[in-house]
Amino acid sequence: MSLEEKLKQQIKENPVLIYMKGTPYEPRCGFSSKTVQALIDCGAQFSFVDILENQEVRATLPSVTDWPTFPQVFISGELIGGCDIVTQMHESGELQKLVDDAVG
Repeated sequence: MSLEEKLKQQIKENPVLIYMKGTPYEPRCGFSSKTVQALIDCGAQFSFVDILENQEVRATLPSVTDWPTFPQVFISGELIGGCDIVTQMHESGELQKLVDDAVG
């Protein structure tokens, strides 16, 4: 299985997934930290991939998703976006609904 196929499978199998710099416990980027906090505020159980620990994922994922920056958040297999979009959705209440639908 190619890395692209593995990434697509990972996205499909995890209801809420974030590709980020660092971990939820030790984010290594302000954007990743802010995005994780929005997910935590929604009570989301989520999976994560530290792209700093896996340079192949960091290099390959943008071509799979057509999204050049990190973090990248996926809910129910769909790319939601990065920090700005997730933050806006959190403030509007839309993120909470997506999270509830994905894990409920």
